[in-house]
Amino acid sequence: MIATRLGGYDLKSPLVASCGTVGSVVDFAGVGDLTAYGAAVAKSVSGTPWAGRKPPRMGSTGAGMLNGIGIQNPGVVRWAADVGPQLESVPTDVWGSAVGKNAAEFAEVAAKLSGTTVRAIEVNLSCPNLESGRMFALDAKAAAEVVAEVRQSTELPIGAKLTPNSEDIVSIADAVATAGADWVVLGNTVWGAGFDIETRRPLLSGVVGGYSGSPIKPIALRCVWEVSQALPGLAIIGSGGVTSGSDVVEFLLAGASAVGVGTVHFASPRIGGRIITQLRRYMSKHRIADIAELVGAAEPW
Repeated sequence: MIATRLGGYDLKSPLVASCGTVGSVVDFAGVGDLTAYGAAVAKSVSGTPWAGRKPPRMGSTGAGMLNGIGIQNPGVVRWAADVGPQLESVPTDVWGSAVGKNAAEFAEVAAKLSGTTVRAIEVNLSCPNLESGRMFALDAKAAAEVVAEVRQSTELPIGAKLTPNSEDIVSIADAVATAGADWVVLGNTVWGAGFDIETRRPLLSGVVGGYSGSPIKPIALRCVWEVSQALPGLAIIGSGGVTSGSDVVEFLLAGASAVGVGTVHFASPRIGGRIITQLRRYMSKHRIADIAELVGAAEPW
């Protein structure tokens, strides 16, 4: 059985399509295979429209990818009106993603998203490419304040998206859980930069952006392991560099109950079905009847 439980939330599959890699989810459903996922997270929206950064906003670094989009979005009112009515056509649960410049804006967005058919709210505390500088997920107090405000604004389950750039990921996870998060997402992109040696210009207009893809998997696994060991009762979505069923197994062994799939969608939008096939083969080979048997099952030396 590949169904899993994330805190009090039941997922038909351990795969969660990560925010920012499947657009509004509605548009991705036309090209991707969402039947393999337990949930898909729509691109973050704010209280008012955000223009995002000027181009170039994406860059290839070989094995990974840099992005500095700046969370371009039409604002939550427009999103709810245009995208909200289409969510029921998606063949999996859709979660909204809230972002803001302060706790009040996060809460406003969460409240408006709750008026649509989204099934949960992801609180994006960790986007590394906002113009304001320091992200909420680097400060336990600030992160907890945002989650507490969101918790007051919605009855939907809440996930707090944290960052591997944090010096103490455990303290941040503990703070948001205490403030009302039902699970944490570990994690997001790491800070990175790149340069074109012919033009001598940065790959991104903002120079520093979010680095994602296969190379960050060990960093994400470390975050999941540290939090699961320190806070064993906290539900975790592990995310970073997932491209195969074996990657999913690693995150489960480290302590995640569900696993985010992100950057690989840009190259292989139908990767979900392949990952699930590989996961089932692993379970069959090792005589694992229930995916819960893998969660936190890493063996010490």
